[in-house]
Amino acid sequence: MGRMSSKTAAAIEAGGGSALVAYLPVGFPDPDTCVEAVVAVAEAGFRVIELGIPYSDPGMDGPVIQAATQEVLDTGFDLQTVFDTVQAVTERTDAAVLTMTYWNPILQYGVDRFARKFAAAGGAGLITPDLTPENAGEWLTAAERYDLDPIFLAAPSSTDARLASAVQHSRGFVYTVSTMGTTGARGDMDAAARRLAGRIGEAGQRLGKPIARCVGLGISKPDHVRDVLSYAEGAIVGSALVTALREGGVAGVAEKAAELVSGLPSASDSVS
Repeated sequence: MGRMSSKTAAAIEAGGGSALVAYLPVGFPDPDTCVEAVVAVAEAGFRVIELGIPYSDPGMDGPVIQAATQEVLDTGFDLQTVFDTVQAVTERTDAAVLTMTYWNPILQYGVDRFARKFAAAGGAGLITPDLTPENAGEWLTAAERYDLDPIFLAAPSSTDARLASAVQHSRGFVYTVSTMGTTGARGDMDAAARRLAGRIGEAGQRLGKPIARCVGLGISKPDHVRDVLSYAEGAIVGSALVTALREGGVAGVAEKAAELVSGLPSASDSVS
């Protein structure tokens, strides 16, 4: 397709093929603190950052993230905050910075315009939970034009055809949804995630397109990280970091990030 290399894939590969991915709502608890929190998490060892765009009807988010994004919306929010945050973070870290967004805000802003400004700010790509590849023609064209990674979701309920489509059209990784509910910290990880990661791996082999699998929804402890990275390339942490940021500020989220990084395969082998 004549694409440049994926920033997201490169970030995962830089971690030896095992990466932690952080989800934080953009602008929470305020824009400046959000930047400091993201930089702290990246410096702790998270190689990929997802900045969640606040949305008034977040169907997939659990209560912790919903409460945080509602606070951002209540104080007034516009997409310029996303571009400013991405630029501030990418100037200070080498983490790949994605945004996770429901599709309507991007559609209203203008797909090409958003992609252009996001790429100019140093962004790596978009995760689009409510957009399927079949309906993503305009976004896929813009992603190609501005060298951004389109990242689609796969769930345990996904048919083989839908899985193949997610693998075919995603770049960087496939967002592997481990459970059927909303996001939120859970005590034990779901065996469905392991099966789904296996199915994505098989689809990648069939299509001649191996792609990283990053598992989200429920990761809050180092042993969750170890478990997920035994069968996938990325572990996505959201609610646990948002809670740490809410309760302990930047220092709190940095401490939680460092705790989770201890679950990386390289952490136990390293002598540093």
